[in-house]
Amino acid sequence: MPVVLLCNLIPVAITVGANKIVPTISIPYPLGDPSTPMSVQHKLRKHRVGVALDALTDDAKEQTVYRVKI
Repeated sequence: MPVVLLCNLIPVAITVGANKIVPTISIPYPLGDPSTPMSVQHKLRKHRVGVALDALTDDAKEQTVYRVKI
């Protein structure tokens, strides 16, 4: 079953053996940043979820940390 881990503690995700990792923003707000306008938050969320969905279809043979826009 394909699984993608969205997290901000990348070294921990690598240590536990997660295969597909998508970086997030912070622990309390993984897919958004409440200090930014709502339109910016929507772009951040959409981008990260899109990267995660693309990662699901990727045929990664080893641990992969996918790049996201900042």
